Amino acid sequence: MASALPAQHRTLLLEDRKDGFHVKTCPTPQPGLGNVIVRVHAAGVLSYHREVYNGGRDYPFPTPLVGGYGAIGRVAAVGPDATALKPGQLVWIDCVIHGRDDPDALFLTAIHEGYTEGSKKLIRDVWRDGTFAEYAKLPLENCIALDETRLCGSLGYSIQDLAYTCCLLVPYGGLRDINLEPGETIVVCPATGGFGGAGVLVAIAMGARVIAMGRNEKELARLKEHVLKGSPNASIETVKMTGDEMKDAATLKGFGTIDAVLDFTPPQASKSAHVRSAVWALRRGGRVSLMGFNDNPVTPIVTGRNITLKGKLMYERPDMVQFVKMLERGLFPRGKDLVDTKAFQLEDWKECLDVGAEHTGIGRHVVFTP
Repeated sequence: MASALPAQHRTLLLEDRKDGFHVKTCPTPQPGLGNVIVRVHAAGVLSYHREVYNGGRDYPFPTPLVGGYGAIGRVAAVGPDATALKPGQLVWIDCVIHGRDDPDALFLTAIHEGYTEGSKKLIRDVWRDGTFAEYAKLPLENCIALDETRLCGSLGYSIQDLAYTCCLLVPYGGLRDINLEPGETIVVCPATGGFGGAGVLVAIAMGARVIAMGRNEKELARLKEHVLKGSPNASIETVKMTGDEMKDAATLKGFGTIDAVLDFTPPQASKSAHVRSAVWALRRGGRVSLMGFNDNPVTPIVTGRNITLKGKLMYERPDMVQFVKMLERGLFPRGKDLVDTKAFQLEDWKECLDVGAEHTGIGRHVVFTP
């Protein structure tokens, strides 16, 4: 089933990393078995997208390709096997693509080709292009329908606000993976980056007490202010990292029983001891979700205290479905209490990626509005 799709549409195309993006008019993708065509309204921009596309981060992917990440859009056309999605629906677009006959063949669309021959085949031959375009072709299972009347009506979210779910869903996947419970205490470290800050918001929405660790005291103060503005009854503490493994562990222990840790260590801090400090402070049977790039989170007490360490990449489809339920029930702040979004047209891609690298931390987000 298809609505009237234009013959052509505008895309942000990367043909060579040395030359950067070009706005290019291309044939509009058409619906078929297993896919959906979405009119993109707000496509999320990562803080490190600039480095991904200029070669600063040596992420492998084929070119030419249309850039992208998670997004919010509206179904424009569906293939004959669609049973739930219909033209006109507002949807959240997932950027994690799995092989249907091998879920381990997964990759992040337009960011990284993955690690298996299957994932490389899929990005090369089937799902190459991302959401930095007016229209995007996606697997049916990568679009989660949103209750637009509820979200954009009674709850007052804008479509650009909803694009921040691209950030919130990542830590939610890690928190669900270690079964964070209401009333538990979790350390988020570091909490001053984009995903770490989002992890604080999600843990609060899940009913947890949060201890946010970071090196930047000014950003820690802004983080706490932002949380309490949107959720006045939230339980949140902040800890400045000193780099002294046992000193920071002792500071954390001063807050009482700690049940879990959420790690978002960036590559440039992979040698930092902050995760080890948090692990030292865990109770017996505590859990750690490793979603970052920490080289050595293991301490001698991992075995003695039955600590569980779990690596997690992104999230699973049941996490997406459950997260949308939380969002539609109004468990997150709204408007400026949730996110300060800066929006750019495709032509302004250089400025957009530069701002995306700087406009980071809790409640800050950048989008393309094709």
